[in-house]
Amino acid sequence: MKIKLVSSLEKCFLDENIDEKEEYASGSCLKEELFRFGICYVAKEACATARPVLLTVRSEIARQIAIREVQHVPVKLPVYKTAKNVDYLRTAPGLYPDLLTPINARNRLLASNNLESLLVEVDTRKIDKAGVFPIEFVFSDFQSKAVIASVVFHLEIIGCVLPKQNLIYTQWFYCDCLMDYYGTKAFDRRHWQIIENYVTTAAKNGINMILTPVFTPPLDTFVGGERTTTQLVDVSLCDGVYRFNFDKLEKWIDICRRAGIEYFEISHFFTQWGAAHAPKIMATVDGKVKKLFGWETEACGTEYATFLRAFIPELLAFLRQRKIDGKCVFHISDEPNLSQLPSYIAAKNVVTPLLKGYPIVDALSNYEFYENGTIRHPIPATNRIEPFLEHQVPDLWTYYCCSQHDGVSNRFISMPSYRNRIIGVQLYKYAIKGFLHWGYNYYNCQYSYHAVNPFVSTDGNYFAPAGDAFSVYPARDGTAFESLRLVVFHDAIQDMRALEKCESLYGREYVRKLIEETAGGNLTFKEYPKTQHFLLTLREKVNQSIKASLP
Repeated sequence: MKIKLVSSLEKCFLDENIDEKEEYASGSCLKEELFRFGICYVAKEACATARPVLLTVRSEIARQIAIREVQHVPVKLPVYKTAKNVDYLRTAPGLYPDLLTPINARNRLLASNNLESLLVEVDTRKIDKAGVFPIEFVFSDFQSKAVIASVVFHLEIIGCVLPKQNLIYTQWFYCDCLMDYYGTKAFDRRHWQIIENYVTTAAKNGINMILTPVFTPPLDTFVGGERTTTQLVDVSLCDGVYRFNFDKLEKWIDICRRAGIEYFEISHFFTQWGAAHAPKIMATVDGKVKKLFGWETEACGTEYATFLRAFIPELLAFLRQRKIDGKCVFHISDEPNLSQLPSYIAAKNVVTPLLKGYPIVDALSNYEFYENGTIRHPIPATNRIEPFLEHQVPDLWTYYCCSQHDGVSNRFISMPSYRNRIIGVQLYKYAIKGFLHWGYNYYNCQYSYHAVNPFVSTDGNYFAPAGDAFSVYPARDGTAFESLRLVVFHDAIQDMRALEKCESLYGREYVRKLIEETAGGNLTFKEYPKTQHFLLTLREKVNQSIKASLP
């Protein structure tokens, strides 16, 4: 076999040459960090069939090491044909590395003529001491146990704890997609367990805010259509009086907090792209469950406004009782544009008096929404953030989705991983408070006409470039398989936290110069070094600066 240690930023395609991969045999991290790197391997000589091999890890920290295989998934839409096709690994349909699956219980791998790879993850949270730890990977013949090849990685754990994450980070969580994929009923015992599994994986990877479906989120749904009902608040209407039961919402909060979630974003009060209608809301009326509101309901009609005036005060009272109201944000409508400004304002005016003192945030990219005072907490896209930065909008968030395909950071499967991880340095430089991405587990086609199998349709049936709609895959047992894109983004957040630690020791100007000197110039959301070398070098400089400050 030929084997080579590579960084976690390296994507290995089946038909690539291992000799052309950049070696990465040592690195450093802080305590409490999840440190990741890769191993790629291939049969040294042409063989008719794959050869079974045994992988053994030898290290004093071996118990804190997890290894997963990087599986290749079908990609039919790597990138939009209208994109400039700059800074992509490939733009043709094919098999791309992305899905992370555990090695089987016997640590049995197959060495073939194809280039395969593994992702190694070291959990330093249970490693008490600092120092350099050699980690040896031994590949042996599976039958005879004769050693075929071995390689050693040297990990330095620096005796300083990675600081708490300050960034508020959400990827939209879709309970209905889990229900549809696994065939459960809404919020039955199995559904709750799956939800907890997926929330736990999200929290592990830095997601600390969860989209909370008090009502079925009115997102990516065709006009007149419905997504599978997943409504946490039970509503009843009797003799013209609304009553609300928050038992499911209470269980949701308990699950999320147990997993490590700190913030909650209440699902949108109005439909996407203009706030013209009410979301689907189911209720028990005279003993029968029926749809109370939906596409047929005008956003600013008297009926829905009356409902919100009854609902929102009781929701806030419940959130205060649970002592999380200060950790909640609220939405009006997703991605309104200037032509929809009047309807957005009208809808916002319905709920603003009911949400005094609470943050209303929405993804929108026209600066005019902020300039005219329509919204105090805008979330512009990364490719349209400049006016908001120039006017020094306080506590600024940003987001990206399928539209951010030219120049800026994103995490399509077809993109190099450095284009994913660079976001951490960018978020740090511009002191961004929050980051939003729309697809944690969206397993539907565009507008939710039907569900898709994410293992087969990684682009949502030609909805968006592969990988944009989700960053976890559904495992058969109800847990979530992570993707390369998810863990690389988590590395970006850890970079941001390390930069913040360095700033606390040396000042912001020191860190700014460190970034620009390593980058060889100014770094923005659109301009940054297009290599993994920059990120690895910068992070090493930051780590060693932190180490130099220790007694």
